[in-house]
Amino acid sequence: MAADSSDEPVVDEPVVDEPVAMRIKGLMLDPSSNTPIVILRDEAERLFLPIWIGVFEANAIAMELEDARVPRPMTHDLFHNTLAAVQVTLERVVIRDLQDNTFFAVLRLSSGGKAFEIDARPSDALALALRAGAPIFVLSSVLAKAEAIDLVQRIQDEDELKRWLADVDPDELGKYPM
Repeated sequence: MAADSSDEPVVDEPVVDEPVAMRIKGLMLDPSSNTPIVILRDEAERLFLPIWIGVFEANAIAMELEDARVPRPMTHDLFHNTLAAVQVTLERVVIRDLQDNTFFAVLRLSSGGKAFEIDARPSDALALALRAGAPIFVLSSVLAKAEAIDLVQRIQDEDELKRWLADVDPDELGKYPM
């Protein structure tokens, strides 16, 4: 006699929280609060994730994006130089969670064949990743929680994206200040 499939327990397959490779597309100001926003995009330029950040972190990111050099090292430069001096490599930055409108990140480091992670604010992690040339990842669960904007569905070309960013209502980006 065949078993009734409705009597069998339903086993959900484990959800794999895939890291999605992202890059910093640029910075913009939230027009309602004058708060900087760092814009992350996936490599396929399909997903768009805005993260509200502090002014100092935005400056550190902007300086590196613009390849601007200062006569003395800034805080993120100092930390990058310190890691290099003690032979620690920044392997990657991972934005791993979003709780109560706050993003959480880790620095994945390695030294002497050992890997370890250090908790970091995403803005600091991004500024450091730029200096180290390290890849940036966002877990797929974070993109889902943040309701990352699917650009393919919203915007068809780069000019339209620029117009949209200039006119975007902050409510369309979500509310994820740091």
